[in-house]
Amino acid sequence: MESTAKKLVHFQEETPKQGLYNPEEEHDACGVGFVADLTGTHTRATITDALHVLNHLTHRGACGCESETGDGAGIIVGMPDKFLRKVAKAEGVDLPPKGRYAVANIFFVKDEKHVAAQKKVFDEVVSSFGLNVLLWRKMPVRPTYGKGLGATAMACEPYQEQLFVGAPDNVATEQGFNALLFEVRQKAQYSTDAIMAGLELYICSLSANVVTYKGMLKSEQVMEYYQDLEDVDFESHCAMVHSRFATNTFPAWSRAHPYRYIAHNGEINTVRGNKNWQRAREGVISSPLIPALAECCPIIQPHGSDSQAFDNVVELLVNAGRTLPEAVLLMMPEAWQNNELMDTNKRAFYKYSAASMEPWDGPALVLFTDGNYLGATLDRNGLRPCRYYVTKDKRVIGGSEVGVLAIPPEDIVEKGRLMPGKMFLLDFKQGKMISDAEYKNSISTKNPYAAWIEDKQLTFANIPQAPVVPVPEADKLAMLRVFGYTQETLDYVLSPMAIDGMEGLGSMGNDVPLACLSKRSRTVFEFFKQLFAQVTNPPIDPIRESVVMTLECWIGPERNILETTADHVNRIYLDHPLITNEELAALKTIDYKGYTAKVLDCTYSASDPGDLAAAIKRVCAEASKAAADGAAIIVLSDRATCSSRVPIAAPMVCGAVHHHLVNNLQRTRVALVVESGEPREVHHFCVMAGFGADAVNPYMAFLAIERLIAEDPKLKNMPLDKAVYNYKKALGKGMLKVFAKMGVSTLMSYKGAQVFEALGLGKDVIDLCFCGVASRIGGLSLKDLGQDYINQHAKGFLPRPVTDVTVEALENPGDYHYRATPGAEAHINDPAAIAAMQDAARTGSRAAFSTFSKLHDEATERCTLRGQLEFSFDKCTPIPLDQVEDVASIVKRFRTGAMSYGSISMEAHATLAVGMNRINAKSNTGEGGEDPARWEQQAKHGDKAGDTERSSIKQVASGRFGVTINYLTNADELQIKMAQGAKPGEGGELPGNKVNATIAKCRNSTIGVGLISPPPHHDIYSIEDLSQLIYDLKNANRGADVSVKLVSEVGVGTVAAGVAKGKADHILIAGHDGGTGASPLSSIKHAGVPWELGLTEVHKTLLSSQLRDRVLLRVDGGLKTGWDVVLGALAGAEEYGFGTIAMIAEGCIMARICHTNNCPVGVTTQKAALRKKFPGTPEAVVNYFQFVAEEVRSVMAHLGYTSLDELVGRGDMLVQREGVAPVKTKNLDLTYLTDAINTKNDRSWVHDSRTQVPNSNGPVLDDDILADKDISAAITSGSVAKKEWDIVNTDRTVGARVAGVIASQWGNKGFEDKGGNLHLTFKGSAGQSFGAFNLPGMTMEVVGEVNDYVGKGIHGGSIIIRPPPGSKFDPAANVIVGNTALYGATGGSFFANGRAGERFAVRNSRCRAVVEGAGDHALEYMTGGVVVMLGETGRNVAAGMTGGIAYILEEKENFVEERLNHEIVTKQRVITKAGEEQLKGLLEEHAEKTGSPKAKALLADWATSVKKFWQIVPPAEKKLPECSEQVLEVAVEAAAVAA
Repeated sequence: MESTAKKLVHFQEETPKQGLYNPEEEHDACGVGFVADLTGTHTRATITDALHVLNHLTHRGACGCESETGDGAGIIVGMPDKFLRKVAKAEGVDLPPKGRYAVANIFFVKDEKHVAAQKKVFDEVVSSFGLNVLLWRKMPVRPTYGKGLGATAMACEPYQEQLFVGAPDNVATEQGFNALLFEVRQKAQYSTDAIMAGLELYICSLSANVVTYKGMLKSEQVMEYYQDLEDVDFESHCAMVHSRFATNTFPAWSRAHPYRYIAHNGEINTVRGNKNWQRAREGVISSPLIPALAECCPIIQPHGSDSQAFDNVVELLVNAGRTLPEAVLLMMPEAWQNNELMDTNKRAFYKYSAASMEPWDGPALVLFTDGNYLGATLDRNGLRPCRYYVTKDKRVIGGSEVGVLAIPPEDIVEKGRLMPGKMFLLDFKQGKMISDAEYKNSISTKNPYAAWIEDKQLTFANIPQAPVVPVPEADKLAMLRVFGYTQETLDYVLSPMAIDGMEGLGSMGNDVPLACLSKRSRTVFEFFKQLFAQVTNPPIDPIRESVVMTLECWIGPERNILETTADHVNRIYLDHPLITNEELAALKTIDYKGYTAKVLDCTYSASDPGDLAAAIKRVCAEASKAAADGAAIIVLSDRATCSSRVPIAAPMVCGAVHHHLVNNLQRTRVALVVESGEPREVHHFCVMAGFGADAVNPYMAFLAIERLIAEDPKLKNMPLDKAVYNYKKALGKGMLKVFAKMGVSTLMSYKGAQVFEALGLGKDVIDLCFCGVASRIGGLSLKDLGQDYINQHAKGFLPRPVTDVTVEALENPGDYHYRATPGAEAHINDPAAIAAMQDAARTGSRAAFSTFSKLHDEATERCTLRGQLEFSFDKCTPIPLDQVEDVASIVKRFRTGAMSYGSISMEAHATLAVGMNRINAKSNTGEGGEDPARWEQQAKHGDKAGDTERSSIKQVASGRFGVTINYLTNADELQIKMAQGAKPGEGGELPGNKVNATIAKCRNSTIGVGLISPPPHHDIYSIEDLSQLIYDLKNANRGADVSVKLVSEVGVGTVAAGVAKGKADHILIAGHDGGTGASPLSSIKHAGVPWELGLTEVHKTLLSSQLRDRVLLRVDGGLKTGWDVVLGALAGAEEYGFGTIAMIAEGCIMARICHTNNCPVGVTTQKAALRKKFPGTPEAVVNYFQFVAEEVRSVMAHLGYTSLDELVGRGDMLVQREGVAPVKTKNLDLTYLTDAINTKNDRSWVHDSRTQVPNSNGPVLDDDILADKDISAAITSGSVAKKEWDIVNTDRTVGARVAGVIASQWGNKGFEDKGGNLHLTFKGSAGQSFGAFNLPGMTMEVVGEVNDYVGKGIHGGSIIIRPPPGSKFDPAANVIVGNTALYGATGGSFFANGRAGERFAVRNSRCRAVVEGAGDHALEYMTGGVVVMLGETGRNVAAGMTGGIAYILEEKENFVEERLNHEIVTKQRVITKAGEEQLKGLLEEHAEKTGSPKAKALLADWATSVKKFWQIVPPAEKKLPECSEQVLEVAVEAAAVAA
């Protein structure tokens, strides 16, 4: 059985957990495409063209450790009836008419006996439903064809057969036949599962309409492997293809796409919750079309991917009677709540649908087909590309890119794109393409949804009110203490929320103990760390893109999702998950529209910690009974808390009841409302929602706000309702921020999604309360938590001595700021340690460093997981110190953290660079760019020859501040910042008062205007897009390594596997406790996990997947001593980063006011007077790092090893310390960290940085360009050359390597200044990132079209895009430019005779551009430049635009007003001569360079045309001559005076 299982896991959906690998943490992202004939005609061309498309998506897929083992590829086609009849006839079978037979493609284990047994079971199931088994056909495959399958794919190759079944006579309809096939498929899967634990088969497809061929293949192997696809009679009218880029580390044929209905490019971030809700709904679903539905459950097959789960639910909905597009629309609705432009019928339809199912949320392009329809839909935020052509002969070709299939220009009648939340639909029965508007209008008017909602919905406006029962005055203080409120809670958490409606900020990271290590009682909330999106899917922007975010939610009993009735909206509609005391009172006493409530006591005995478990189980049983008895609302209440009763932790009881009801199929019958004194912070509400709470009443938070109003002068005279309003507003904004960093848009999707990791909770706690949540290190048991809460309870109800001066006060434990009082919380960075370290750095005192090291190690034991580990010296033989690697070698592995110039002062930034350069280590620019003078001139620090302020590592972050080709070519390493430890999933912010002239110059921005880095979702919204950015940077600077910065969280190992496949050279794993900049407190405290967990996972995952030798691993986040470095090495890192401690070495005193610009020692301020107080020197930096290296040598000598390389990955040399943790954490199990693969004798994977060259892109089109003698001569001499080239979509990042060569010789502008110019014209479809990092003197022209990221980081020159001659379509109405054009542009010009996709000119700071229309979020975060739009735009134009000017042509009244984001910018007509001249000049240039008919027409009647333009102006530009007549008048007066 064991050997069989080993064979099967590779193609079967259930890939078992192995060590650190959990299949539920696997991610994928991909390329997709389709070819269809609207006439429904079956042709061979449809198949061959689809396979051609697939081959041109190869770069969007990936390979694992072998070049011939792909991550997966496949094709789904409309039933190839002609071919199937032929092969059946050859087997002696005449098939029934088309539609009366079905075909299954099935993966079996390669074992004859098992295949026979499985086929026998399948035959029995088929016969039991009255179907006829017509034929079993062995699938003809060629695993050795050409280069053959890779060894991994070959080792796990399944045996495949094709089953033909005939429809029974009593089933007359196609719908009925497919529903019957669904029952067969589900029952066959589960029947065979019962025999061999689910390991024997996987059904790729079983349908009368479509058939799927797929496998663990590369794109080009699909046709080579499956002989069927090569047959000339294999024809169809439609085909969808998919090429997979997965982070999976264990192969799985079944995870290749397409599935039975869909091909998915993206990720469902909420899949855990979606799965739970689907399981719960199985208690109320039924359908006359599927009589055996109960036997088909669970609908979602266990352990499948997010895409498979989505496909499973689509199967259910379609076979129960919904059309395929309707099913997909229900699961992936567009953003409707904040769309005031949406038709009222459509809004009502979406609101109605939301009462049936929560969105399956996340970045996604879903293609779907059932043979009758082929369509596609895009997630609500448009975070995947989809482009298409329509030809004059009614063929439609589309997918992730254009140019995947060459079509003569004269044959194309339309070039389009799929827009956010929209649907593209082909109906083969009607022979037409149905627009999004047409389809949604038809479905939204099918029923009177608005009337149903008006009649049936409940809101607090119509639910009868009831009196509130207040907390007794005498109990208020005691209750605050019982629920863990401290003075810091009031001052740092609640006060800013109540005053300004904003979450409190902090800085310098988190250096207090993890909850499971604290000697103080901690709430259960604090044991959870928020998960966040990185690499495989993007976080999103809850501020600038709030149009897609919402907290609105239905609660209460659901109806059967397979029906459509008015009663489906007999539910309560909430606009916020927080409910007031008055609203709670109304719900508790409700008897209205069939709703009643049951209140359950959620407390346990104060004398028995063991009673906690019993109490939780009691509440679960009571909840189940209440649901069975018909209660529509269950209120989980801890109001019975008193001297003898302890409140059950709110997330524990809520999670337990939620899962209990899910498992009993009762959860969708009730609303879960929590009345608790415990929740008060943003993180608390997110945890409650994540574990299933529908609404929360934080009654003690309201009471605490009352206390604040009485005590805090800043709240004096504020009405309580106003303070509560502000508090509710802050909670809402904070929750949306947390949702967004996981890539989730709606509360409905986040609810029950459990996007957390537990740190320090035992298995019994997880199993009872938080089923399915990762808890890798064990921890507190139910009894431990029972005692911990009893201890906290005693602080409120045990009597205190009359002399106790704190009798009326709350505790002040120092959780946010260090306090020296007894019992205060421990901090790693305590004043004594800081003082000792600074003494050592300044004076070179080894004794002082020894003192620091001892204090730090003691603090590490108190505060961190790694402090619970020690080296197994007893297994080692010490060696003399002189045999150990020297200090000079060790310090070369050290790096400073990515602290940007702007967040810290020039003095602090440059001092670190000089110090690191002196010891041949590396400093990091951070995301703020770097003054070119720092790499062009000698520094002036000290008298050491060769001192330089150049930072070796140059960061490329989401803000792209200062990123030019010259910046990129002057780096030894280019670092892509995916996340930061202080606030993973969020962008950075530099306040305007820190943006002085030098910083503005470095960042290409405006003095005094604040700068925000968006979350990394513009050009890094999937794994293949990160791979593309790596490709871009390697083209720009062939000699530089590329590193990717990730933050530690569960699943980061599989993410890192994808990054390694994407050809990164280094992967940095940052811990949760780092971070020097300002961050929301909830992010500092509750996001990310310790680096030791993430690094261990990444190292082992890469090792097990044979990817470890591709990359160097780096770690940072709280490293301070040699002990930390060695532990990092044992966990798997070759390089070591130091952030906060490096700043301390140069003088930081941990004042924790970095975000205020008032640093008293000049480290994190831009104020000149404070900068003069900066005490740091390069010598201090050098001293510190040399002391660390000396300590590393000492530890290595004791361990008996001569070099760090020998220690990397030797986690087997770690053991768990005995007796160091508090008693309550005695159950911590750190075998996760110590149970390492023993690599002592096998070091073949070790990545030798001394000999390893950067991963290469291989040959690219730029190589051919540079090899041209005329081009080469022009670059060398600074002269002119003009050339033409053909281009296809696989030619990516064209021009960047050329720009890099020019910049290496001439810098950013020298080539053009010398008179140089390259005019390169390309004909065809350009791949991604065309013209990236273009510089002055380069003109890049495409006669055709371009894909995503054109002009990324352009610094100068021109990019011109125009349709080819002979094109029949109207350029102004068609899309020829992809998404995210001109991202991070810092100069140059761009002209496109056609429309662009989403996110046009995001973070543009200097580029001049003209385009004839664009999608959503255009001009977002723009800080400079001029953009002209000659056509319609999508929504949310100019969100976060703080600089530059835009002109938008308005051809429909109020169009611009409706689509503009008014938060910052204003619109005005073109009111100045300078403005008119600027606009007209750009139009003239556009007409000349692109031949734009629209521009020519506008210029021909300029007097009329100019009046149709709106000028978009941010406040910083209002005084420009182009924007203000007043400025012109002043200029005229000044000139007159001068005359």
